[in-house]
Amino acid sequence: MTGYYDRHDSASADDAERPAAEHGMSRRQLIRHAGWFGGAVVLTVASGEVISHIADSREPDSMTAAGATAAANSSLRFVQVSDSHIGFQGPANTDVVGSFTEAINQVNSLGFRPDFVMHSGDLTHLSMAGQFDQVKQMLTGMQTDRVFTVPGEHDSIGDAGRAYRKTFGMGTLGDGWYSFDTHGVHFIALVNTLSLEKLGHLGNDQIDFVRKDIAGLSSDTPIVVFSHIPLFAMYPKWGWSTDDALKVIALLRRFSSVTCLNGHVHQLFTKTDGNITFHSATTTAYPLPKPGRAPAPTPQVVPARQLKDALGIRTVGYRQGDRELAIKDQRLA
Repeated sequence: MTGYYDRHDSASADDAERPAAEHGMSRRQLIRHAGWFGGAVVLTVASGEVISHIADSREPDSMTAAGATAAANSSLRFVQVSDSHIGFQGPANTDVVGSFTEAINQVNSLGFRPDFVMHSGDLTHLSMAGQFDQVKQMLTGMQTDRVFTVPGEHDSIGDAGRAYRKTFGMGTLGDGWYSFDTHGVHFIALVNTLSLEKLGHLGNDQIDFVRKDIAGLSSDTPIVVFSHIPLFAMYPKWGWSTDDALKVIALLRRFSSVTCLNGHVHQLFTKTDGNITFHSATTTAYPLPKPGRAPAPTPQVVPARQLKDALGIRTVGYRQGDRELAIKDQRLA
């Protein structure tokens, strides 16, 4: 197994109109953010159809029975967190460390110990060594034995991801991609944030890795793919797309169940395409505008009491023998 660190170890794995100086980034870097946000959604995939309803953490358990029951009966349960942006300074969230801490506390209060936690990128805001160290230290507070990560574009500013890989890339291949197996599920972690002039981009080396990685797998093996930028054309104008993702998607068509989980867009969104379901995650840092409803995807200021409704975590459950994963998104509020 590669590309992770045990929380007990010391090491392991131009249409922007608004200046970005206040965020410490160039306009080109900032425009690559994307997303809209909304309430938490419980999602159940059955026979290729996604069934969902809005879920509020204040609702009684009966309102989320499908997701809760699936999670309770799962032999595999893991958590996805995303876009913590440690180091961000701005009115959209004046305490990203505090909100990420709350997300960690929420993970630790789920009532079960996740088999692992995946952070799907933009761990930091400016890819500084101190920010990476801070995130890593915070992640040790997760009550789980393994933490996996993939880099976001904010984790690659100015150095093509070298500082990220130094802290989180032990055992990974190429620019930080890897795969692992657990509980009968094959997981693939991809890096699509290093060629942002092409939107999201994987590259031939990584596509070849996927081809070889899955060559020996049975077509009934459940596949879960992690990436930061979506692997479908969600809103390319704002960088919500991976230009060569279809080459990987074609390789995954033969599998009966494929789930792709991403961050980057700071919003909850689901798309089903045949045997492949895409789920975009929300953030623990700050909301972003809905696509096309602002000049650029810049951090949005909302009333303080509403901020936590735009932030959250995701739990995922899987029981061996099932075709689908049970996915539940929870607000930080």
